[in-house]
Formats: sequence, C-alpha cells, structure tokens
Amino acid sequence: MAIGYLVIQARTAHDAVPLEGVEVKIVGEQGELLYDLKTDENGETQKVPLETLDRGFSQNQYYSGLPYKSYDVLAGKEGFDSLFISHIPIYEGETAVQPLALVPMEERQRRPGQTRIFVGKPAVAMQENREQEGGEGDTERILRQVVIPNPITVHLGAPGSYASNVQVSFPDYVKNVASSEIYPTWPDASLRANIYAIITFALNRIYTEWYKSRGYDYDITNSTAYDQNFVYGRPIYESISRVADEIFNEYVRRQGQDAPYFTSFCNGTTVTCGGLSQWGTVTLADRGLTPLQILRSYYPDDVEIVETNVIANVPSSYPGTALRVGSRGLDVETIQTYLNRIRRNYPAIPAITDEAGTFGDSTRAAVTKFQSIFGLAADGIVGKSTWYKISSLYAAVARLAELDSEGTNLGIGTVPPGSVLRQGSRGQDVITLQYLLDLISEYYPTVPAPTQDGIFGPGTQQAVIAFQRAMQLSPDGIVGAVTWKKLYEVYRGIGQNVPGPGGGTPPGTGGGSGGGPSGGGNREYVVRPGDSLWLIAQRYNTTVDAIKSANGLTSNLIQVGQVLKIPGSQSSPYIEYTVRSGDTLWLLSRRYDTTVDAIKQLNGLTGDNLSIGQVLRIPVR
Repeated sequence: MAIGYLVIQARTAHDAVPLEGVEVKIVGEQGELLYDLKTDENGETQKVPLETLDRGFSQNQYYSGLPYKSYDVLAGKEGFDSLFISHIPIYEGETAVQPLALVPMEERQRRPGQTRIFVGKPAVAMQENREQEGGEGDTERILRQVVIPNPITVHLGAPGSYASNVQVSFPDYVKNVASSEIYPTWPDASLRANIYAIITFALNRIYTEWYKSRGYDYDITNSTAYDQNFVYGRPIYESISRVADEIFNEYVRRQGQDAPYFTSFCNGTTVTCGGLSQWGTVTLADRGLTPLQILRSYYPDDVEIVETNVIANVPSSYPGTALRVGSRGLDVETIQTYLNRIRRNYPAIPAITDEAGTFGDSTRAAVTKFQSIFGLAADGIVGKSTWYKISSLYAAVARLAELDSEGTNLGIGTVPPGSVLRQGSRGQDVITLQYLLDLISEYYPTVPAPTQDGIFGPGTQQAVIAFQRAMQLSPDGIVGAVTWKKLYEVYRGIGQNVPGPGGGTPPGTGGGSGGGPSGGGNREYVVRPGDSLWLIAQRYNTTVDAIKSANGLTSNLIQVGQVLKIPGSQSSPYIEYTVRSGDTLWLLSRRYDTTVDAIKQLNGLTGDNLSIGQVLRIPVR
C-alpha cells in the first residue's frame, strides 16, 4: 500500500501569529472521517499518513488517470470563520503541508462563515491550451534592475476579469505555482528546471511591467492560458518547498543581458508549445542532464542561471556565507536579535544565551528549532533560505508591532467617523481609514495595504474597493456610513479574536510593542539607522547604563532592527518620522495626537515647510 503524508499549519498575519487549538478534520474520498486533530503552540498538527497510489504513476507521462488520491480538510477555531479545502492531492512518499488561512470573525458576528478552496489537479494534467505571451525587456517600460518582489500581487482570474487580487511572498508564490503546475515526485533536476522556469516567468512579468503598463493593479494572473497556475490556500509539497527555498532568487537570462528570459512552458503531451516541455524535463533528467542543460534544450544555448540579491522589504541582506557554530560578528548578532524577537510569538524556539555576535550551541538550538517549525532543513546552519525566512518573519512580527503602536498613537476609538471619504479627500479621517485598511490587510489576503499619507489617492481607493468586495458591500470606493461601520467591526473583531503575539495584547488594540509601554514600566524600541545608546538615552530621559542593564548588554554596540527595553521615564519621549510625499505639519500633528507648535519646537523649526526624506522628532504622549 502506497503512503503519503499531510501536515496542517494554521498561522496568520504572514506567519507572524501561530493559531493554537484549531480543530482539523481530515476526510476521505467517501466522506469518512479519518483524523480529528488540533494544532499546537506553533499552529501545526502532527504529520499523518494517508493512502494513495504508487509514485510511479506520477512519473509516467502515458498514464491517463490522476496519479494520486485526494482528501478534504475542514478546519475551525472559535473567533474565526471555518475553512473547507477539497481535493488535496497526496502522493506516495511526499509530505503535503496545508496552510490554513483562517479569517477572524467580525465584532458581533453571530456564527462563523466558511471559506471554500478547491485544489484539484495540477496544470500538467490539464488539456487547456496555453497562450503565454511576453517580452525580453526590450520595451521602454522596464525596471532598472531585476528585483525579487516581496510581496507579489496575483490576480485570481484571467487578465481583465472581475476577480480578487492576493499578495504573497515571492518564495511562497513560487512554491504554490510549482505545486499547482507539476508533480512533486519528479526527479530533482526536473523539479529544478521547472522551478527556474516558473521563477523566471514571474520575474519577466515584473521586470517588463507586463500588466502594470497596461493599467492593471497586479503583477501576474493565475490563468494557465496566459501565465502560470496558482491556487491560493493550496498545500505545498516538501520536495518542491526545499528546492524553491534554495533557488528563489535565481533566474534564467541570456548571456550579456540582465532581463529575465521569457520562459514559456506547457505540459508537452496534450498541449505543445515553443517553450519548455514539463514532461520532457522528466525524460531529460532521467538521462542525467543537469537543470541548466535541460533549460538549454528548450531555450537558447546561451541562457545562464544567475542570482539577484535585490529583495524588496527584507530588513537585512544575506551576507553570502553561511553562519554556523564558531561564526562571529554582526551578522550573527542580527540573527540572534531576530530569533529572540520571533521567540515571543513562537515560544518553542529556545532562548539564545550565547554572547551577542557569537554563534554557539544555544544559537544553533534556536536556529534548528526555527527550521523545523518552518519546514527548512533542520541542520542548525543559517544559509540563504534560513536567513531569508528568519528575516522575513522578523519583518512580519515587527510590522504587527508597528501597527499596534501606531493604533495606540492614533487613538482609534470605538465610534466610526461621520465623514464621507472619496478619492481626493484629505485629513485625519483619511489617516484613520488608511490605518484600518493597513491593519486589516495583515489578516485579509485580498485587501492591499495603502500608503498612509493622509491623502485618498488611487491606492487607497483600490484598498477600499477590495475591502468592500471582501465584505460583500457595494464596491464603489467611497467610504460612507456602511463602509465605516464594517471597517470598525472587522478591526474590533481582529482585536477580540486574534491571539496576541507571545500571549500579549491582540494586535491593533493597544498595548506594549514597537515603541509603546510594556510591562514593568519599560517600553520597547527598535533600533534605527544612526542610533546610539547615548542618543536613545537622551531621547527617553534615561542613562546608557540603565539601558544596558535592562537589556543585559556588555558593550555599547547596537544594530539596526535590534529591540531594546527602555527603562520608564517621567518625561514624554518622541519618535522619529521620515517625511513622505503629501505630509504636512498639520497632518502629522493630527496623526500623532500632538500640535504643530510642539513638533516645531522639538525640531527647532521656524516655518511650516517640509522636505521629503526629512527626519522629524514627533512628541508622543
């Protein structure tokens, strides 16, 4: 009897918050209940075995049936809408990792709703024609460099269709597409060749701004006719995940060019095309060809595989050398700082007791546990994939902390504003709207985060329309009484139902993180460029020695991104704010509940003019 495996992971806010106690039922093809599970403190169930077909069927292009058995999952947790995922393919010897994107219930919502996801067969088993079109970056509208988008915006339909967009991290996008396009049982060289094609196809869309230049608000679609298959909320297979983590920032180009090559592809059996044959890669891999040799069999002979280290929204770049026991320096201290912060949300990660900047046994133990929680090779070594995952998760955790602090500073009340906002509106109510949408976007994948500038522009309108669609309101992009009411109900529902990071206060409801007051009279501060212990001590009316004592520091060395405990003081501190387009002193005073005169006095300003990039000190009450 052939056996495959399934494990469930329930996490929210881009993995920043694990959901413990989610009830999970796994159901067979005849509707029989096979397993009744609950997620642990990491938001994960045990790995369970499931009967399936022999893996040889999925490696034989002439087999006409589906080479797997499929199963359904029903998941629910108090305070969240339930989730039903059907037709999950299970392959022999492969572990499917099923994410649960549970959505928090709204305030006063009487009973949970249910989201349904149909996974179905991968594109390699489909017979629909592929009409992929693309360019090599020879048009006027191209980016200056190849950038890994983080996140990438995916349209869940054909180009121009009335469908939602979702934003996901680029590695997660690649894993999803590969799991939705091909079989995870294929040889390693075949998997790599296909994943290189998938990565490069997406980067070509980004680099040439294929859709953005046509007026669309997304980077790529999930239409197999035009782009590549993507099923939001589907399971990811470990064999695919490991490869994607290793090569997500590598792509195919022609020698002498920067542009990602347009790597079109099709299954090569029921559908043929001028690009890569997915089934053909299996044959070539069985013959011993390397991934690059396979790619050169379908694309020009001068294509090469290169790497880009330009990754959007990642706080620290990979140093280029793996960190392990015995490593020392600032990069080690960075990882230690990030892991210690992540540990508040994932307490199963052991505390790091090594000296700052020294990679010892406790650092290795923390890295190993982190890797096991997030499906990485648990070797205790911080290579590229582990560095990226730690950095991206830290960014997600820090993002929630920033939103929590910002909500406290804005003083979001319980009564919605009475204004009607539309494109062109400005002022404090627009700032409140943008904050609410920003927070909601962390938990509702189809709602994008607008820029918080106090100006109701096209980006804010797109976010409002997306929110209205998600809530089944009239998507007119105008924020009147009905939309305000729903925004506040969703906002308060998040505060009531989402577990606080590390057992603290729920996000968005006030409390101690990211600069707000914390237990014991302390507050937390995230170190920024240009900071020193002396400057921070002056800012918060304390002393260098007091900060060092509160944080167990043995030297004055601090680094960007480090979270410091600041001993309580009697005077009001300030935060630093970098001026953005559209900012005025009045808007900033309203946003941070202060006055124009207080900002001017703290910064020694004699006029009201501001310049983009200017760093202001904003008094915080």
